[in-house]
Amino acid sequence: MNLHEYQAREILAPYGLVFPPGTVAYSPQEAEAIARRLGGKVAVKAQVHLGGRGKAGGVTLADTPEQVLECAEALLGTTISGHKVRKVLLTETVAVAKEFYLGATLDRPKKGVTLMGACEGGIDIEQAARDSPDSIVRVTADPFMGLADYQALQLATGVGLRGDQARSFASISKSLLAAFLDNDCSLVEINPLALTTDGLLVGLDAKMVIDDNALFRHPILAKMRDSGEEEPLEARARQFGVNYVRLDGTIGCVVNGAGLAMATMDVIQAHGGAAANFLDFGGGIKAAEVTPALRIVLADRNVRVILFNIFGGITRCDVFAQGLVAGLAELQPTVPIVVRLVGTNEKEGRRILEEANVQLAENTSQAAEMAIRLADQFEKAAT
Repeated sequence: MNLHEYQAREILAPYGLVFPPGTVAYSPQEAEAIARRLGGKVAVKAQVHLGGRGKAGGVTLADTPEQVLECAEALLGTTISGHKVRKVLLTETVAVAKEFYLGATLDRPKKGVTLMGACEGGIDIEQAARDSPDSIVRVTADPFMGLADYQALQLATGVGLRGDQARSFASISKSLLAAFLDNDCSLVEINPLALTTDGLLVGLDAKMVIDDNALFRHPILAKMRDSGEEEPLEARARQFGVNYVRLDGTIGCVVNGAGLAMATMDVIQAHGGAAANFLDFGGGIKAAEVTPALRIVLADRNVRVILFNIFGGITRCDVFAQGLVAGLAELQPTVPIVVRLVGTNEKEGRRILEEANVQLAENTSQAAEMAIRLADQFEKAAT
């Protein structure tokens, strides 16, 4: 779950991280009133779940409340890279001497949390890692022992800081890790982290991504979810308890098990196709759960064929088959359906689907080949 900048600032502030004063506005008039209270030069920042807002025109500077009003009118209600701007954050500006990057991310291969620092702020860290990996300083904190003092100072000196400023950067790094762990994050960034002309380190932007699987432990964070910023089909899938991620291919995938879903997508790609989604509706699906999953995939207009790849371990193949036949009868899809079915009560499940004239494949590879061929045929027929 992504958080807006103003929400991340709210969470990080109690950990001792400093940000310029700021308030969210939902209308141009409210923005103007906030600017009058803040006084001086103000940054007007669109609150959307999008990286690189500044380059996309989502961040502007204004010298007067009247200019803030104009900026807010220009931003609110518009769309930036597909994201509608519904609110803006107004913050005081600071005199910046230098900008840095500081972030923490879950590092599965290293079984810890890796903190990264860079001597340039406002950068795309992924691109920077590809273009100039040596410019990024990395240390990995043990999730139980935390970030050692020497590691925190290694980050600070690695980005070029010395003395009190290095110690301040090290302290912020430890606070960032504490916030990361306490809130079950997968990513936290302060970018840029600015060194002001007064010698203070101040966060000018903040990003937090919370692990959805941990939200049951954080009811306050769960209430911060902005459904308006999410892909509509993904939001709908979450209501049904389905793990769904929309992609840009044409083959809809419905699979029981995350690992099998990933393997199915890989096989489709290996045969020259592209998945329209990742969808895992769990290892122990019931017949009634098939229809909601089918409805979600069919709502994507890019889908030209749907491939069901079902392993009947906990799930019984005949129960799935009954659910699919019921779903097909209710939804009447016009796109072809391909099913690979193996496991418990497989023979009975295949019999049910054969009687319903569903196309069956013997294995995942054959299912992918059939799906790709049928998708091409459907596309040609449609044109």
